[in-house]
Amino acid sequence: MTWSDFYLLCFIVGFSLSVLSFVAGAVHIHLPFKMHLPFPGAHHGGGAGHSGTQHGGQVSWLNASTIMAFLAWFGGTGYLLTRHSHLFALLVLGISTVAGLVAGWMVFRFMVKLMQAADRPLSDDDRRVEGSLGTISMSIRQGGTGEIIFAVAGVRRCSGARTEDGQPIEKGTEVVIERYEQGIAYVKRWEDFSNEPVSRTDARR
Repeated sequence: MTWSDFYLLCFIVGFSLSVLSFVAGAVHIHLPFKMHLPFPGAHHGGGAGHSGTQHGGQVSWLNASTIMAFLAWFGGTGYLLTRHSHLFALLVLGISTVAGLVAGWMVFRFMVKLMQAADRPLSDDDRRVEGSLGTISMSIRQGGTGEIIFAVAGVRRCSGARTEDGQPIEKGTEVVIERYEQGIAYVKRWEDFSNEPVSRTDARR
């Protein structure tokens, strides 16, 4: 195996696993196998989409995502340099290693920011249901109960829905939750709510 083949193999492995992990996490599926990585903090491919962590919810700098980023950039940089430059093998190895470390560091910093955002304490306003915008997922019949989908603190929720005046609202209508009692959201059409002399900032997505 030549250096060019070695770098190409690293790139293919790193890039392929990165894409596979992203796709699996995006569509919320579990891979039919697990990637057991012999490093502390590395996560398993069977639960793709979840970053490796250490105790206390801190992201480990050595995890599957950073390793895959390192391999992809290390291999890609090394392959291009061996094919299109006349640098010494050791110099190519050094440049490729630096490129891989920089890529891994960038991925690590991104993961840390995501973790910090997820760990931010929720205020009472974050947990408020009243004033939230939602979409009717099951039509509300005249004087009856339908269903609404809305988000609170970034979490998607589903609840029964009624109108204060008993009027029907068709599926797909955007509404505002005026009050929430015993698992039932009492809603009003967004266009009706926005025409009232109330600050629009009271309605949150």
